[in-house]
Amino acid sequence: MVLVLVSLLFVIATRMRPGYDAYGWLVWGHQTLHGHLDTNGAPSWKPLTFLFTLPFALIGRGAVWLWMITAVAGAFSGVWFAGRIAYRLTAPSPGRRYAPFVAATFAGVGVLGLDGYWQQTLIANSDLLIVSLCLATIDSYLSGRYRLTFVLLVLAGLGRPEAWPFVGLYALWAWRAEPSIRLLVLAGIAAIPILWFSIPALTSRSWLSAGDLALNSANVIHGNKILGVIGRFRALTELPVQVAALCGIAVAVLRRDRTTLLVGATALLWVAIEVAFALHGWSAVARYMLEPGAVVVVLAAAAAGRLLATAGSPRIIVRLAGPIAVVILVAALAPAARHHERIVRLQLVDADTNGRFVDRLPAVIARVGGARRVKSCGQPVTFVGEQSTVAFYVDLNVGNVGFRPGKAIRSGKPIVIFRPHGLGWTVRPVNIRAADRARCSALDVDTDSG
Repeated sequence: MVLVLVSLLFVIATRMRPGYDAYGWLVWGHQTLHGHLDTNGAPSWKPLTFLFTLPFALIGRGAVWLWMITAVAGAFSGVWFAGRIAYRLTAPSPGRRYAPFVAATFAGVGVLGLDGYWQQTLIANSDLLIVSLCLATIDSYLSGRYRLTFVLLVLAGLGRPEAWPFVGLYALWAWRAEPSIRLLVLAGIAAIPILWFSIPALTSRSWLSAGDLALNSANVIHGNKILGVIGRFRALTELPVQVAALCGIAVAVLRRDRTTLLVGATALLWVAIEVAFALHGWSAVARYMLEPGAVVVVLAAAAAGRLLATAGSPRIIVRLAGPIAVVILVAALAPAARHHERIVRLQLVDADTNGRFVDRLPAVIARVGGARRVKSCGQPVTFVGEQSTVAFYVDLNVGNVGFRPGKAIRSGKPIVIFRPHGLGWTVRPVNIRAADRARCSALDVDTDSG
């Protein structure tokens, strides 16, 4: 409940509004209720978001707020789960009881410091919800809650295909180790392909529409795919964090710490899967690797916690070496932290600006007579970045809103152009039929732009 309240206050304070993909997911829920869902075109199909936006659509425009709160809560919960895992990996430290708490704090702050984390939060994207699901999966497994682990893993698999191999591997393990959850395993294994492929098969040109869109991404890696993926992955965290994580893995190898090695293996496998996707031709953008990036942060935090725990050693050199190494690590991260803080401040300003811009759209649609009046005068047309936002507020599928105003004007067909103008909108009816001109003239309006 506290997390939901904090998320609500965050949404209100920042005036954030969903981005392109999130408005598209909201359109899916709304259009499903009206019986004409169409998943052709962007955004690409994701069952996980549909599980939220479909019931949210029952309260109409309020679905925007419910989704933003859900997305922000998902982003912030990643901090909690990262901290819990780092606390566990640090292990009890009777001589220095603060060590696991320092590790947990380091992990939580470090997750917030992942490159792009705040940006994805402020546009209510689903990627951070999936990060939290993956971290919650690890935490649940370490807690011995194997049934919950599988449920969380399946939910992650409904958000990202990179999670599918993990679902399969865990299912094989659970089938032998936990016979009591075999029925759940079968249900989860069946749910993933059914939800990923059956709905696109019924509502688009291809049951592989999500993959087809990914192949046409402008963000595809050019040149060496393997090095490109590794470069994007490394850019998520700072070099000192990566070094600390590698040191933690090295120590785990020497100590035969299977738990830490297993956690590290999840990150390695995820990146390997992303490499395979890149070689196939998919984009492998950095935000698809936030999950292993968060694991790297957790490993670095656990390494720092263990260094502090060594301060309980009777040997003076060992007692001092651990805390000194942690201080050096934090000091090395200080410049990056200051740079990140400046970027986040700018992102908060952008979120406030975008919020005012988006909020003027439903107001201007109501002012000209509502979505029905707009659609009766012509096809809504805007620029590609605003396509899903306009689609949501005029009650159309994203693919039914034009995104090439010049081409639409030249076609001679009746259209209603929604053009961004500063922080507002310019609405212009174009090519309107003579019989409709008097009725549609009310659509020629401008909102405040400042």
